[in-house]
Amino acid sequence: MSNTLTAADAAAITSVLDRLADAWNRADGGAYGDLFTEDATYITYVGTLYTGAREIGDAHQALFDSFVKGTRLASETVGIRLAGPDTALVITRGDTYKGKPGKLHKIQTYTMIRRADGDWKIAAFQNTKHQALMEAISFTFQPASKPAAHVCNPRRPAPRKMARS
Repeated sequence: MSNTLTAADAAAITSVLDRLADAWNRADGGAYGDLFTEDATYITYVGTLYTGAREIGDAHQALFDSFVKGTRLASETVGIRLAGPDTALVITRGDTYKGKPGKLHKIQTYTMIRRADGDWKIAAFQNTKHQALMEAISFTFQPASKPAAHVCNPRRPAPRKMARS
């Protein structure tokens, strides 16, 4: 297998993200956790670290039953690239919402692996809240710190949108 992302791989990877959103929207912590590897790491935007599919699922069930009860997950894929024949790096923008989805304030990084059975699972997840004001200040005072392909740059070509309703 090569490091070239095929349409089939992209579809299989985005299918995992679709199932992740579906599990969130159904408030199903078990189904949510099942999409991760047994030794996965999951870092929330507040810095909480969960380890393993079961802990991720159990913690999310507790969240679905309390703090994030009734929320839905919105997401769009910014990019997918293979880091090896069985490893994909995925960047998304996303957020949770009630009612109508709004601006996607978080940037997520997924490291996904293809298992021996061909299924893709999430091995690592990092969620960072985009701090537009702090970013603008940084870019104003140090323009050289602005990346060439700035993720939130409205002049950048739009990423492929994925429905997550």
